[in-house]
Amino acid sequence: MTPDETTAYFTRADGSYLFARWGRPIVPITFGVLDETIAVLKGAIEALCVLTGHKMAETDPELGANLMVFFIQSWDELTETPNMDRLLPDLEPLVARLKAADANQYRAFRFDEDGGIKACFSFICMDDALRDVPAETLALNQMVQAMVLWSDTAFLGASPIGLVDGTAVLRPDVSSLLRAAYDPVMPVMAQDPSHALRLSARMAAEKVQ
Repeated sequence: MTPDETTAYFTRADGSYLFARWGRPIVPITFGVLDETIAVLKGAIEALCVLTGHKMAETDPELGANLMVFFIQSWDELTETPNMDRLLPDLEPLVARLKAADANQYRAFRFDEDGGIKACFSFICMDDALRDVPAETLALNQMVQAMVLWSDTAFLGASPIGLVDGTAVLRPDVSSLLRAAYDPVMPVMAQDPSHALRLSARMAAEKVQ
């Protein structure tokens, strides 16, 4: 991955650079699926925590659970769910935009005083396209996109997930990028594109080891 490619992963459509990673252990909870799917999602986030050296916990002292994954059948379920507007301000306009865009997923992040991620609310609307995706592939894709604050255009051209003998795996370049992002010497939040150069340097060093 070149420095320019690394920079693009965290450069938003408006041209601004913004990176953030989790600043606290991840505590996931999932709604709207069967127990076996919950286990698949938890396994995906556990694998990513092993990859990056980040931690999981049984509870978050402030929020209880801080990675909430909701599987829904239509976006209208959000406005019909009591107290959902506490998680998603301006809920009705948001739902209208998601429906107009024919979106099938949405993530909202919350940040701590250092700019690190302290919560992620992930919503997956199970349209016809997603119903055909194997649970393992869907779970890994969703958890990858919750691990850091990617650009809003990061994966429009290519998925972070590949298939090896029919099994969903994280692309090697994305794996390397996540490991670099969670290097303890790297900041939990960055707004300067020079941050991407530091990521690239760590990825290059990993490659020659």
